[in-house]
Amino acid sequence: MILPIIRGIERTVFMLLGLCALLIMGASPATAKSTHINASLVLETATPAAGQSFQAAISMQPSEGWHGYWINGGDAGFGMEVEWNLPDGVHIGALQYPVPEALILFGMMNHVYEHPYALLADVQIANNVPPGTDLTISGIANWLACTDKICVPERAIISAVMKAGDGNISAENRARFDDWRAALPRPLDLQGRWERKGDALRFAIPLPDSAALDAPHLFLASPGIADYAAPQRFSRNGQQIIVEWKAKGDGTGAIDALLKTSAGRGLSLRFEPGAVPPAGEAIKTAATSSNKWIFWTALAGAVLGGLILNLMPCVFPILSLKALSLARVGGDARDARIEALAYTAGAVATALLLGAALLALRAGGEQVGWAFQLQHPVSVLLLLLLASAITLNLAGLFSLPSFGGGDALTRKSGAAGGFWTGALAAFVATPCSGPLLGAALGATLALPLWAALPVFGGLGFGLALPFLAIGFLPALRRRLPRPGLWMDRFRKIMAIPMGLTALALIWLLWRQTGQAPIMAYALAALALFILLLWQWGAAQARSTSSASQPRKAILAVLALACIGLTALAGIKMAQAERPVSGNANPYSEAALAEARDSGDAVFLYFTADWCLSCKANEAAAIHRAAVSEAMSAAAVRVMVADWTNGDPVITRKLADHGRNSVPLYLWYAPGATQPEILPQILTPSLLIQRAKAAEQAKGRP
Repeated sequence: MILPIIRGIERTVFMLLGLCALLIMGASPATAKSTHINASLVLETATPAAGQSFQAAISMQPSEGWHGYWINGGDAGFGMEVEWNLPDGVHIGALQYPVPEALILFGMMNHVYEHPYALLADVQIANNVPPGTDLTISGIANWLACTDKICVPERAIISAVMKAGDGNISAENRARFDDWRAALPRPLDLQGRWERKGDALRFAIPLPDSAALDAPHLFLASPGIADYAAPQRFSRNGQQIIVEWKAKGDGTGAIDALLKTSAGRGLSLRFEPGAVPPAGEAIKTAATSSNKWIFWTALAGAVLGGLILNLMPCVFPILSLKALSLARVGGDARDARIEALAYTAGAVATALLLGAALLALRAGGEQVGWAFQLQHPVSVLLLLLLASAITLNLAGLFSLPSFGGGDALTRKSGAAGGFWTGALAAFVATPCSGPLLGAALGATLALPLWAALPVFGGLGFGLALPFLAIGFLPALRRRLPRPGLWMDRFRKIMAIPMGLTALALIWLLWRQTGQAPIMAYALAALALFILLLWQWGAAQARSTSSASQPRKAILAVLALACIGLTALAGIKMAQAERPVSGNANPYSEAALAEARDSGDAVFLYFTADWCLSCKANEAAAIHRAAVSEAMSAAAVRVMVADWTNGDPVITRKLADHGRNSVPLYLWYAPGATQPEILPQILTPSLLIQRAKAAEQAKGRP
């Protein structure tokens, strides 16, 4: 009994303090300023007459990128809750919600409003209220404000001054409330029926065939009945709309619902338990069509982006593996097709696994993006050991059936070699983001799981497409040089770029950790790893039979790798001070807001040390002397968002612009509300032109 009393006193004190502040500021109606959604209480009339009925509205103004929720928020969210403090003679009814939108994020369905909206409530004044009576109303409002990444519960006092009077409603207020009322669903007088058959929910909505349906979606006010993210199948059987949906949980009795018929239009109705007729002619939904359009566009972008990725600098170190695979199969059509298919399978499988891991981490609340595997030193060490082993293999210090050539196992191990070569290609190449790829991967943030995974697979397919074409087109294959002694020399030459890749990974590991003890351990493990491979190669040179290869050496190599990875994983990665190149400043939301408020142009670029295309752009354009001089002359604020070690804030900022990978280049012109997204391949002239335009916009000579 004591706890409810204390809570009641707390609410009363909080409300009184808020009302005092409102009276001091002279606010009428009062507006509650929140961080992400502003709520204000608006009355249709401030001078209601005794016995009069009118409406009050809670006007909700979401900030850019934020949204509020319907009465049933779906998988993640809740609607408005208000604890009213009403004077005698005033009664307020239940809140009435406008027609929401269905929003899928990371496989979860949300029922939201991404634009300004208003919740209406009927207000009734008692018949015995004398004129001039103070009828000021107030309440404590609680709601949830979300973006596609985070949710923040918000709370504020809403209040409006009201006195009993003549009941006049101004023309402006009437028009304003008419617009809000038009956004409410229309009541459907006829009841629907619903039933559950196994794992399926079935609804029958009495609706004549003359009623148009554009983008239908059924919203259930009762929670815990349906799997909201599952697809809804609409069909027409005579004068009824049949909706079939996947069940989730148990439900009994009547169900209140809202049928969205088109954008901003809908019908409210109630379903009673009963038999539902069989499905009829299928009805297309706009949500399904929209998802399909996004899916096919993203899939095409991923395939083309993966194809272009073959030309990016980050892919060059593994081109040697492709060349050796192509040369090894020679003119044999069957072997070429097997090698090409195996290579494609390896690239697609790796892209799918990375994509699935990314989606799983995001669904678990982690703020990660594409190439997350290179944001952790354990993955970098693993890739370093692998790159070192391939370098030694190409140099001829030891041989593996998957990479070697000329022995009896070549034909048998061609598929395995092609698969692992494709897997390695995808693992190393996908951190880069070329043209079309950033937008395509960013689209997976808004797609359901069934549509997002094929987009990642399309990236791997595009990466393998040239190799696949050569394997299946004899005309292309005939242009390749024939196998011969040159292969051995070529293989040794191609050990150079792979060795440079290993050196780059050592540099990356140092940049990530910034700790000498970690680097000393990693380099010692690498040295022992190389020594064991060298000993294995020496044993191979003394032996003519692959069966007599030293198994102890293999076990020692694997044990050393496991010990090294386990030890490094147990060391907490230090977030060392990240050096910033040139005249750039580290990115933060506060620093970006301060820079934009200054009136100067802002150039914000997102980069990572493991992204070779990022570094190529920085060397070729961003850090050029002419560009730096132009930026300084125009007083451009240059900011860098370093994503090398991963950063949830940077990940959210990337997602805000439809990206989950780097590079990304944003140009904020002076006074602009939204940034311009620059191409992913920068040129000095592009940046110099932007700087000169900013200088002219500020009136500098």
